[in-house]
Order: sequence, then structure tokens, then C-alpha cells
Amino acid sequence: MTDRNGKVQYDAIVIGAGITGMYQLYSLRNMGLTVKGYDAASGVGGTWYWNRYPGCRLDTESYAYGYFCLKGIIPEWNWSERFAGQPELLRYANHAADAMDIRKDFQFNTSVTRAVYDEAGNLWNLELSDGSTASCRYLLSAVGPLSATRMPNIPGVKSFKGESFHSSRWPRNGDGTLGADNVDFTGKRVGIIGTGATGVQIIPIVAKTAAQLHVFQRTPNWCTPLGNTPLSDERMKEIKSGYDELLDFVKTTPTAFPYDWNPKRATDATPEERQAFFESLYNMPGYGIWLGGYKDLLLNKTSNGYLADFVASKIRQRVKNPEVAEKLIPKDHAFGTKRVPMETYYYEVYNQDNVHLVDVRENPIQEITPSGIRTSAGEVELDVIIYATGFDAVTGALDRIDIRGKGGVALKQVWENGPTTYLGLQVAGFPNFFTLVGAHNGAAFCNIGVCGGLQVEWVSEMIGYMRRHALSYSEPNQADEDAWTKSVYDDFARTLFAESDAWWVKTTHNPDGTTTRRSLIYIGGGPAYRETCDKVAAKGYEGFVLR
Repeated sequence: MTDRNGKVQYDAIVIGAGITGMYQLYSLRNMGLTVKGYDAASGVGGTWYWNRYPGCRLDTESYAYGYFCLKGIIPEWNWSERFAGQPELLRYANHAADAMDIRKDFQFNTSVTRAVYDEAGNLWNLELSDGSTASCRYLLSAVGPLSATRMPNIPGVKSFKGESFHSSRWPRNGDGTLGADNVDFTGKRVGIIGTGATGVQIIPIVAKTAAQLHVFQRTPNWCTPLGNTPLSDERMKEIKSGYDELLDFVKTTPTAFPYDWNPKRATDATPEERQAFFESLYNMPGYGIWLGGYKDLLLNKTSNGYLADFVASKIRQRVKNPEVAEKLIPKDHAFGTKRVPMETYYYEVYNQDNVHLVDVRENPIQEITPSGIRTSAGEVELDVIIYATGFDAVTGALDRIDIRGKGGVALKQVWENGPTTYLGLQVAGFPNFFTLVGAHNGAAFCNIGVCGGLQVEWVSEMIGYMRRHALSYSEPNQADEDAWTKSVYDDFARTLFAESDAWWVKTTHNPDGTTTRRSLIYIGGGPAYRETCDKVAAKGYEGFVLR
């Protein structure tokens, strides 16, 4: 529909066509709302559209991540691997989009550049990258916590004459299609900057064919084996027969992964018990070693140290050169206080003659030159540079949209010292604006496939409640927002998370030399979060101003 000025109007607009955004649009449309979605990509998939680098794959069990399968939207889907690779995940997203018939309601190759709340009309007015405008009653962001690409601030980045690209903006094939196989590293001198989860996936693949691979590492991470295996047809039949039980189970675990904490404290176990338990976790596929260990892993430095020492011993066993091994062992953060990259033969790569680890703490990168990367130790000549330098996490994608609430106040300004929210879903002063899988809610530090889906359903129920009661305005009560934000920060501060500079922390180095860390995530666990949200709903959405 259009208003009298010719501007397109909708009941709801969804920003983002990833797994969560697709489901949100589908759910609202099924409720009878007029809906529209926008995405900068040329198709659906979100993170699986953009991240198509070699080795990109899930670190969540495919069958636990696949919420559309678990909810019966595409029950016919069969996963080929325990941890699906990007091509399969993009096929999955496209198959789900077809099943939900949501493409007709999305406009692709289009970014939302500005969103301004109109107090008189109780509407959000949007400006789009193609020059058009649209407006809506409800604005829902599903931009993802890891979507705002971050390039390093290194002089000379544009001067390099060879091939270079960020890992999440991998070059397209010659015919314009997406794929990771269009960059041939055979015989080339390759440099990769970054050894986070992405770098750890790329490095073993590139090392197979590159003449020389230089890995520029600032901060090593605690990495453990992924343990990926194919899934047979027989195994998939077994998994499918237990989908209801699987969904019920993962909803009880803190992060919706298919394992839970050991009820014992590491300090209460004998050294022999700990060693045997850690061995079993290390040999277990997936995140069991991070999310299925002793319950005090992220609360007690001594307990954490036991596991850190164990993983460090594994690194020393797998890397032949003792000096290189020590450089690959983190010294600045406890195990699990940053994302634990899941790896496949990552450490063995450093035993290859064609792979060289460059410690940029010892030899800082000074500049990118036309022919390579110059560090304080000299220039490394390269044919290809890969920037695996991550993202402006959680709030970054929203920071890049000019979002203005009541009185023209910018969301970026409100969040300058760290996000403030109610339930991680709305912000005072920004009525009818919902932030899915965003700051301080129960889906950003979670198996997003499941937690994002559950969040969509809760938000849809809230909007349905409002429509049934002839309400069209929702905004958090400031006192309730303050209380929720304080509880998020307080809970975070009581854990070892508060001592690391992970992507889920907003770290500010103050002029007086002190450091302030603000959590971008809620760490109380999915069950506790959903219980809180359900209590809020049961009390007529207590804490929200509805009218």
C-alpha cells in the first residue's frame, strides 16, 4: 500500500534475509500482516551467502542447527555431514526460502541506509540504497551478530597489486555465481591476516596448494578438533525420528547445543578423573569441550587452568617446533572466554615447510606495500592477501544504519558506551523497533538456528497480542530497561568472560589508562532467558509501554 505522498507502507519490515530474518517475515505474513524484507545480498542465506571462503562450515551439529527441519518446514532435508559446509548450508537456506515462499516479499541488492521514527504517525520511515523509501509500523532487524565486515587499519591496504579480499567478501566466479573454488592458490605466495575462527578454517585449505603461506597472527586462540564426519542415510533416518526429542533437549541446554555442563566442579575431581574427562571431550566432535565440560569452567580460574593446560599440551604434541607451538598457545585469555575455533588439522599445518607463522606482536605489521606486507622485520612478498580480520560484532551492522528514534536521537549515540536494552529486544526511545539476535538477548550467544527461531516466535506472539488488543505502540519502560541492562552487565562481570577482549565485548581504553569492558551478549543461558520472556508475556508484556 502507499500513503498520499506515494510512499510504500507496510505493517512490518524485516532487515536481513538470513535464517532468522526469513523466518520472521514468514511468521508475520502468516499472521496476516503486510510485510517487506530488504537485504544487501542478491539472495537469501545471510552469513551463508556472504561467507563462502574455502573451509567455511558450521561448528554446530547440522541437525541441531536446522530449525526449519526441526519445526517441520522442510522435513525432507537430509544433511550430508555432521557439520555442514557453506555450500550445503546455502542450499538449505534456499530450499527453506522456497518452502516458505518468501522471496516474493524480499527486495535484494538493497540496503537500509536510514530509519527514522515518526512520532506523529507512529511509523518508521526508511531510506534505501536504491534511492527509494518505505514505511512501516513495526521495524525488525535481523542483521546478524557477525555481518559488519571489519578491515584492519593498516596503511597501504589499497596499494597492493596482487589479489586481496576480506574472507566474508570472497570473489565471485567469472559467471557471477558464488563459490570458494574460484581462487587458485597453486604455486602462489599467500598471506593471511587473522587466526580467529575464520582463519583457522581457511589456513589448512590454502596450505595444501600454496607455494608459501605466511600466517600473520596477533593473538592465538584456543582451538580444538571439529571431528566432522559424513552422515549416512541410515543415520539421518535415526536423527529424523527423534527430531521432537532433539528440539526439546536443546531447548533445555544453556546455548541450544546438544550437550550440557557436567554438574561437577573441576576442582572437586581428581587429577586422574580430570585427565580422562578432558581426553573424552577432546575426542568428542564439536563444542563439547567448551560447552559440555565442568560447570565452573567459566567461573573459576583454577578450574579453567586445568583445561587450558590440557589443551596447551595437545598443541605441543601436534606442533613439532617447540618455539612455534608456544606462539600458538594463548597467554592473554582463559579457555572459552573467546570463541573456541573448531579446527581440522590446523596445528599440523605448521609442520609443513611451506607454512610460516609471523608473530605480529613481536614484529608488527607496518604497512601493506604494492608487493606484499612489511613488518618490523622486513617485507614479505606476496601474490595474494586474505583479510580474516572479523567483524564489528553484534551492534556493528546497526551502527552502519542511521537509526533515529524519538526526538531524532541516534541509536549509535545511545549505545556509545555499550548497549542498553530491555530483554535485548527493544530500546527506550525507539518504539516498535525489535532487534532479533542482537545485543543482550538470548539468541546472540547461542545456537542461532534454534535460538533465533524461538525468538522470532516470541516476538510474533507479542505483535499478535498487540493486534488482538488494538495496540500499535511498544516501547520499554526506562526503569525496566535499566534493570535488565544492569543484570546483563553484572552477570557478565562475575565470569571469566569479563577479563577477555572477545568479539562479544565492547572494550574501551580510557584516557586515564583504565579499561572498561561492556558485554554485548546475554550469558544467562537460553532456558533462563526464555523463562524471563515468558513471564513478561504472561503479565501482559510487563516492562513494555503498550498503547
